[in-house]
Parts: sequence; C-alpha cells; structure tokens
Amino acid sequence: MAVAGSVRVRLAPSPTGTLHIGTARTAVFNWLFARHHGGTFLLRIEDTDRERSKEEYTANILEGLHWLGLDWDGDPVIQSERIEAHRVAIAQLLASGHAYRCYANEAELTAMRELQQAENRAPRYDNRHRDLSPEQVRAYIAEGREAVIRFRIDDGAVITWHDLVRGEMRWSGSDLGGDMVIARRAAADQIGDPLYNLVVVVDDAAMAISHVIRGEDHIANTAKQLLLYAALGHTAPVFAHTPLILNQEGKKLSKRDGVTSISDFQSMGYSAEALVNYMTLLGWSPPESMGERFSLEQAAAVFDFARVNRAGARFDWDKLNWLNGQVLHGLGAEALRQQLQPLWAAKGWGAQGPSADAEWQRQLCELLAPSLTLLADGVEQATPLFTRPDPDAAALAQLASDGARPAVAALLALLPEGCEELSVEQAQSLLAQAASQAGVKKGVLMKSLRAALLGSLQGPDLVASWRLLHRSGEDRLRLQSSSTMP
Repeated sequence: MAVAGSVRVRLAPSPTGTLHIGTARTAVFNWLFARHHGGTFLLRIEDTDRERSKEEYTANILEGLHWLGLDWDGDPVIQSERIEAHRVAIAQLLASGHAYRCYANEAELTAMRELQQAENRAPRYDNRHRDLSPEQVRAYIAEGREAVIRFRIDDGAVITWHDLVRGEMRWSGSDLGGDMVIARRAAADQIGDPLYNLVVVVDDAAMAISHVIRGEDHIANTAKQLLLYAALGHTAPVFAHTPLILNQEGKKLSKRDGVTSISDFQSMGYSAEALVNYMTLLGWSPPESMGERFSLEQAAAVFDFARVNRAGARFDWDKLNWLNGQVLHGLGAEALRQQLQPLWAAKGWGAQGPSADAEWQRQLCELLAPSLTLLADGVEQATPLFTRPDPDAAALAQLASDGARPAVAALLALLPEGCEELSVEQAQSLLAQAASQAGVKKGVLMKSLRAALLGSLQGPDLVASWRLLHRSGEDRLRLQSSSTMP
C-alpha cells in the first residue's frame, strides 16, 4: 500500500521515434497512479542511443504529453547527461567482482550462436570469459581486442518480486541468457557506452523512483535489473507490468496496423480528451458507476492496479470513435468553433464576408455538432457551406426529375430581397408556398433544394443550412444556377 506523497514514478521514453500510443498509455497509468496518491510524476528522456535519438522526436514526445494533459513534475532528466554516473556504477561493479571484461570477438560469438542453433538450443552467452587469468587478459589486449563489460548472472539464482498487476513473479537466472552486457566495446582499460539495463537502474535509484510502471514486454528486463539493484546496494522499486496494446488479430499493435503515433491521432481529428479517456480503458476497468466516459481527474480519484487486467488490450477503433463523438457533441458551439476555426482557416475559409462572422460560425457549429465523429468531419461537412459545390450524380438526377426545376424557380421567385435573417417559420412558409405554386409535393422541393444548395442529397439539416446561406445571398445564387442548368 503506497503512502500518500511517497509515490515517485517516471515515464522514460526513448526519442528514437514519435510518441507511440503504447508509450502514451504507459504515461497515462503512471500519471493516474501518481495523482491518485498525491505523488510525483517525473519524465526522463532516454537518449543514449546516439545514432537514432533526434531532437525532433524529443519535441514530439513533449508536445504530445502536453496535448494529452499529462503534466509532469520538475524538469525532464536527460539520460545522456548522466553518463559519468553510469560509468561510476560500472566501475563499482567491476571492483566488487559483479562485472568483468569480456574480450570475445564477433566472429567467436557468431560461431557460438550458430552452434547453439544447430543443436536446437536457446541462444545465450556461454560465459566463456567470466574467469580469465591475468595472462589470458594480457594476451587478448596484446591482440588489440576491445572488451565489452558483462554483469555476472548466476544460473542458479532465483529472482522474485511482487508485481502489482501480475502478483508473485519468479524467474531463474538460467533463463536470462547468460552474463549480461552492460557496456559496449571499448579499449581494454576503458568503459564503453553504458547500456539500457544498467543505466535504467542507476537513474531510477538516483531519482528515488518508488514504482516502475511499464509494459509487460519489460518483464525479463525486470529480472535482470533486480540483480543489478542488489549488486549496487540500491533498494528496488515496486514493479507493475501493464498489458500490451494489441491489434484485432491479437498481436502487438505496430506501425503495420496504421496510425500508432499520438501526433497522427491528433492530425486525424481526435480530441485529447477522448484519446486519453480511451487509453485509460486499454487495460483498466473503471468502477461500474463511472461508465466509460470520464476525465483524467475522475479516473485518478479511483485508479488502482487491482482493476488493471493481465490480458492484452485490443485496440477498438469503434469505441475510440464513439468516445470522440461524445466529446465533440458535448462541446458548446463556441468551444467547437475554437477547434474548427484553425482547420477552416487552413482551407482559406471564413476570412471575409458573412462566413467570417463569429456568430455565423457558431451557428454552423451547432448545425454540424450532432453528426461529428472527428474534427476532420467538421471540415468535410462544412465544405458546401463555405464553397459552392459541384452537384454529384444523385443531385443532378434530382434536379433533372419531373417538377424539380419549376419548384426551384418558384422558390427563387418567392425569396425576399436582401440578406436579412431568415427564420425557421419563414423558411417553412416559403417551402409550402413554392411547392403549391409549382404543383409538386413538398418532398420533391425539399430534395431539389438540397441538391441545389448543397450539391448532394445527403448532409446537414436542410433548413438550418439554407438559413446560413441566405445571410450572404448565396442561396439565391445557387438556386439561380440550378434553375437554369441545362
């Protein structure tokens, strides 16, 4: 049981790519746990992969977390700036005999792996350089060989811990692949670049991390890291290994499944509120009283690992779309306008004329809101209101049908001059009069009016759309064009 205020967790993304939804979901669980206990949520950028780490990926990660509302405490820790602390820890392990220099070259290691494969054995390092004599070491150095540094793993060791998600865990040292490399190759008397399992332990200890919350694909790393904690004399944190996010085939979600980057979800028109709500549901079951629609703060109030599932969480686009629609439907007209206006502006819409009026745009948002699933829908569905559309095949067929042109012409003749506000009552009265004068059913006129104004037989509420177009006189221009169409 965590003591209030004693919880210190961290998110440790690697800036070798954009913020992935799996990393973001890990961030959500860390944030919820920290905020539930009044604790601290820290951020560490693990940029020790010098070739693949890029500043633009770091920026993308930070921007994505900000957008999702996952605020962290203090400044981010930059792992590459702590390399000397990592080397000090390795030197300590060398001095205590927990680590040693291994001079096996790539050709020897390749031959070892090929033999293991031929004999149908699991790949592992055979610890061949664990107990070299001083003479052997001098001989390898004389050959000009560089050395990696390996951490000793006793095959007979038994590693156990209580996982907050999976309960009691037990690993055998013999299942960890032999002695572990903790620093890359370097000259015989040097310590090369420290590697992941070592630096994570050193940094988590330095940051006083109380709980490590991460995906289940790190379970084997946890077993190795617990050995490192003990060898370095550090107290190990509590671990919680969350389920992976799976695709519909039950495999780990990857780029092959399409969108996985948070910035891609953002550009597709998903709201931060809906996406973070959905990620919370990927592996965590809220109390029944909460339902499936809630804020981060509401989830933090009740979050605990007893409700985190062990089984993988399948990504469900339909549920995400439903949640996003619920968020958009619940926005007020002005809040929705604030989100859609930059997207409209990017199309060159709403800069001048009646459509530049904030009230006109709010009325448009009221019209569109009930049918939106994504913000991008607010661009597509607004297109015929901002621009004069080319009628599609169904619209052209409707306008060519019996009675359509006379009905449109009759309505055009009845339209009041000017661009004053057209009320719903006025619109309904004009429709009834025009249908009567043209001798057609009102439904024929309604379909023909939709075809003339919006260029399609599908779309938003007709009368509301007509009223918006009337404010600029655009309805008259479109009806004239349709009534004279050959």
